[in-house]
Amino acid sequence: MQKTLYIFQSGRIKRKDNTVAVENEECTKYFPIANLRDIVVLGEVDMNKKFLEFAEENEIVVHFFGYYGEYVGSFYPREHYNSGYIILRQAEHYLDARRRLTLARKFVEGALANILQVMRYYQNRGKEIGSYIDVIARLAENNVPQCSNVEELMAIEGNARACYYESFNAILQGAPFSLSGRTKRPPGDPLNALISFGNSLVYIKVLTEIYKTHLDPRIGYLHATNFRRFTLNLDVAEVFKPILADRTLFTLVGRRVLDKNDFEHHGDAVFLKESGRKAYIREFEEKLQTTFYHRRLKRNVSYQTLMRLELYKLEKHLIGEEEYQPFVSRW
Repeated sequence: MQKTLYIFQSGRIKRKDNTVAVENEECTKYFPIANLRDIVVLGEVDMNKKFLEFAEENEIVVHFFGYYGEYVGSFYPREHYNSGYIILRQAEHYLDARRRLTLARKFVEGALANILQVMRYYQNRGKEIGSYIDVIARLAENNVPQCSNVEELMAIEGNARACYYESFNAILQGAPFSLSGRTKRPPGDPLNALISFGNSLVYIKVLTEIYKTHLDPRIGYLHATNFRRFTLNLDVAEVFKPILADRTLFTLVGRRVLDKNDFEHHGDAVFLKESGRKAYIREFEEKLQTTFYHRRLKRNVSYQTLMRLELYKLEKHLIGEEEYQPFVSRW
């Protein structure tokens, strides 16, 4: 089974025969390229053109994070699976306001449905968050279907997420951290640092999976397509952030795996230290590999596999085979 290679320490990455060699001051480790899905670089590393050619030949996306754990960008190799037909269909659905709104609405419906699933999970375990659930449920049932354009839809989704974040303190009652509101670029407290880091991981995971399909990541629907960045991964990630990133956060903080020593302060900004990033990634990867019984496929699948399946569903929608329905977790 392929896995993600995370590089935390500073050093050098290079090709050694059919392996990725990771050198640092202590040792050199070798990872067979055939066993890798993608590479996430969190340390200060050097690499050369030969290595990037090696990554491109083997269809390996390389993601880069900055010193403080913020996402910087990705080496997205020449697409091996791009389909002109699918790209045209993507563009048609974006340029047609009605069809774009239909897809954007599906992403928001999936995001809010999974947020509600997470919240009900904790409500069933004694957390007093019923009032927050009621607000988000009303937005999902009454407001989302009535939106006439993407801008309205994003505003409703933003209101729902703001309410969701307000519930974090109730879900994490008694934990060493609290959330006083969503802040980013930079995050202003430990919980915001965890939210930002987790969301970035979901974004890059979806981006890697898009690379393995016929889809073009530059054409999104909820997030406007522009000249500078990938957007489709942001759309699809909305569906998965609650069940991957947020549940990882609740597990780590609720079980007190992380404490104040796993964070560093720089003025008004708070970032995860390497120890915190390692703890988060361990739990995150464990959740990605967790399997569950897929009712439609009638077999067990992992959340890692589920992201690829979600993209295949989107492809079917674009070519007119089957209407896209976002995945909603069932616990």
